[in-house]
Amino acid sequence: MPLPDKTCGMEEAISRIVDGATVMVGGFGVPGTPFSLIRELVRQGQKDLVIVKNDANEVGMGVDWLLANGQVRKLIASHIGLNGNAVSMMNSGKIEVEFVPQGLLAERIRAAGAGLLGVVSDIVLDAPSASGKTTVMVDGMRGILEPAIRADFALVHAERSDRFGNLCFAASARNFNPLVCMAARHTIVEAETILPVGAIAPETVHTPGPFVDAVVAIPELLGVYGVVER
Repeated sequence: MPLPDKTCGMEEAISRIVDGATVMVGGFGVPGTPFSLIRELVRQGQKDLVIVKNDANEVGMGVDWLLANGQVRKLIASHIGLNGNAVSMMNSGKIEVEFVPQGLLAERIRAAGAGLLGVVSDIVLDAPSASGKTTVMVDGMRGILEPAIRADFALVHAERSDRFGNLCFAASARNFNPLVCMAARHTIVEAETILPVGAIAPETVHTPGPFVDAVVAIPELLGVYGVVER
């Protein structure tokens, strides 16, 4: 039985995202961030989004485009300090921001992809952010039950994909991308190169195709990708 071809146009792929959706975005700063998909999301204008990303990018790129366009209701991130617009919008109440320590953010996303309800951690045990959370005892140690973070959609950037959606990420662009692919109900990938099924050696696949729903070709890296040109 042949594997399905998941390639499609960018407009079609992003049109699947609806108002009010929770959207996970891969990337750590610039590396691995799907700028072309984000730009199309801005063009289409879906509103009231919950964005889950390690960071808010910098002013004038990536997540900041969504913020400037008034499309974000809530941002879940480990830090936003490099984006003054995000900080200003948070302080003025224009967006809600939930801060999650970086390692815990990754683990809560990973838990969702693994089918777990959550994880127990003592990372923020005595921090203000622990207020109202459920505490449990494990082997005599107190921890907080941190719920898994799931999403309706994930947007990721891959260096290579085959038509079924087996993905390879370049260097540090691997970061959050494999995790968000697994934690979302529907994953949309932008790929620099799309290959026939079988052209990627199994041992080099970072994310298997069953976690991917749509593959979009980007013929060239836009200027905003400049720091990751290889």
